[in-house]
Amino acid sequence: MSVSDPQPAEKPVRSTAPTAPPGFGRIPVTRVRPVLEEGAYPAKAVVGELVPFHARVFREGHDAVNATVVLTSPSGTTTRIDMAPIEPRGLDPWIAWARIDEEGLWTFHIEAWSDPWGTWLHNASVKLPAEMDVPLVCLEGRALLEEGARTAESSGEPVTASILRSTAALLIPERPGADLAEVARQTGVAKAMEVFGPRELVTPTRSYEIWADRKRALFSSWYEFFPRSQGAYRDAAGHWVSGTFDTCHDRLDEVAELGFDVVYFPPIHPIGSSFRKGRNNTLAASAEDPGSPWAIGSADGGHDAIHPDLGDWDSFDRLVAHAHDLGLEIALDLALQASPDHPWVAECPQFFTTRLDGTIAYAENPPKKYQDIYPLNFDNDPDGIFEEVLRIIRLWVSHGVTIFRVDNPHTKPVTFWQRLIAELRRTDPDVLLLAEAFTRPEMMHALGKVGFHQSYTYFTWRNTRTELEEYLTEVSSETDAFFRPNFFVNTPDINPAFLQSGTPAAFAIRAILAATMSPSWGVYSGFELFEHVPLRPGGEEYLDSEKYEYRPRHYNAEPNLNLLLSTLNRIRRRHPALQQLRRVELLPNPHSEVISFVKTDGDDRVIVICSLNPYGTVETQVDLPPDILGVPTERVRVLDELTGAAFTWSEQNFVRLTPGQPAHILHVL
Repeated sequence: MSVSDPQPAEKPVRSTAPTAPPGFGRIPVTRVRPVLEEGAYPAKAVVGELVPFHARVFREGHDAVNATVVLTSPSGTTTRIDMAPIEPRGLDPWIAWARIDEEGLWTFHIEAWSDPWGTWLHNASVKLPAEMDVPLVCLEGRALLEEGARTAESSGEPVTASILRSTAALLIPERPGADLAEVARQTGVAKAMEVFGPRELVTPTRSYEIWADRKRALFSSWYEFFPRSQGAYRDAAGHWVSGTFDTCHDRLDEVAELGFDVVYFPPIHPIGSSFRKGRNNTLAASAEDPGSPWAIGSADGGHDAIHPDLGDWDSFDRLVAHAHDLGLEIALDLALQASPDHPWVAECPQFFTTRLDGTIAYAENPPKKYQDIYPLNFDNDPDGIFEEVLRIIRLWVSHGVTIFRVDNPHTKPVTFWQRLIAELRRTDPDVLLLAEAFTRPEMMHALGKVGFHQSYTYFTWRNTRTELEEYLTEVSSETDAFFRPNFFVNTPDINPAFLQSGTPAAFAIRAILAATMSPSWGVYSGFELFEHVPLRPGGEEYLDSEKYEYRPRHYNAEPNLNLLLSTLNRIRRRHPALQQLRRVELLPNPHSEVISFVKTDGDDRVIVICSLNPYGTVETQVDLPPDILGVPTERVRVLDELTGAAFTWSEQNFVRLTPGQPAHILHVL
């Protein structure tokens, strides 16, 4: 575990074990974060992530208080990091940042303590210049410095001990009060006393947990395509021939070249024939229609089988191996539902709901009916379903798959996911789950709290500046302890209204926003070719949806967005600031169609200014508030990572954005 810059020195162990009961201790500590549901679930972090710890710390009277975060790593190493008060001071908020450096289960608690040195320093800064109680103030100061010197000496810091004793010797009442006050304020002395000064009435909170995942749980670039479309063609008789795993290798090469690191496949299992859906979700399918991949299961097998048109296990293993050679991970769809032809229907009828007429209930959202899909009933045989799903996941893990995009997890019990994720953390901690849950906030948040590593979001429906700023604030600072967003720009189910004009600048704007606002983002194939026609006006379904037919594409056809996609992913890999979620600040600008913000991580700072108008030029002034960048703003040099142009920025900066260049992504040099 490392701490944020500047790094405070390691604190000597002089604290009480965190055994305090609920309620207020001697020094009250409230509103501890990150804490989920009063500590019922671990908060989230990833290796290398800078995590904020918050609390409200106060006491009776006017004596100084202080607080320390005590972190214990999965391997048992304990580190202490002093917290700092932040505004508004009258509400007593404190914060500390720590960088997590080990996977697994961490614990932390906060220790509040009375700070005699801080109390003395405040009193001395008032009394000494006014020549009030000078002998007593000097006597008290010398005693505190001597106590700090003894602690430093016992901690193996003889030089620091000598400095503190020398300073104590300078607190002579006969000296002028102003000189004595200056002695007390010396920077070196203050830092030494922060580490070795006395801590009284140490009051620990209870312990809380943080689970640290591998970095890809937070930072990833996803690309989705249907294997059956890749390489699909019509034969001499005009009949469709499916693409295969072997015909996907070239597309993996291209996706890797675009800078993506996760390739997501919709279900690759056998598809049922009963009630198969035709083109554009029609109820009558022709012999040419391949069916929806989400209608899983046929005589060829279920979730543990491969559609025979795509290949066999050997060809799948070749595809995964090729992906790994390119630095890609394959993510598979985990859709816990079945077609009427799934082997489960005959072998495990208890997995489903049997209606009073003896038939199995199919999926429906009246008046809509989905006769090609049977939902599972998790109350009939919860243990049986759990063991079967765990078996299926481990089967695919044994073939090199460690990421699953979970279809509609919000239609399954949260307790099922809690149990499953706990078991995977125990046996397969590298497995990551992305929740495809476009539903109410509480359910989406609950899935994050029980352990889903990422989630789809409301990004596709956030278009105005106000909507985007509010959502960026929410995911970066309000739900960051449990909800990791993945900003997909489109999906096979969502053809966003913002894109339905087909204007290339609209696609560029949404890609730039997704790639910079969130550390994880995703693209469904066809986006780079500006596919945009809806099935019907005002709807979100694509015309000729790939969910129901083959859609081979020529990905280098002009015009395309390939250059921008590869540039965005290259910028993201180069800048740690864009790989994190939590450290973002909105920048003032007066234009309602321009969003501007800065993201930071350590010394890396990236400013993003993006137009929200794909049809015309926008001009505005972007302000850099003093010290927001940690350097004097009147001499900031910035490099536009999109164009290579360099600028000198000050506190007020004119910006002109056009449909051809709708954004700046500025690296602060």
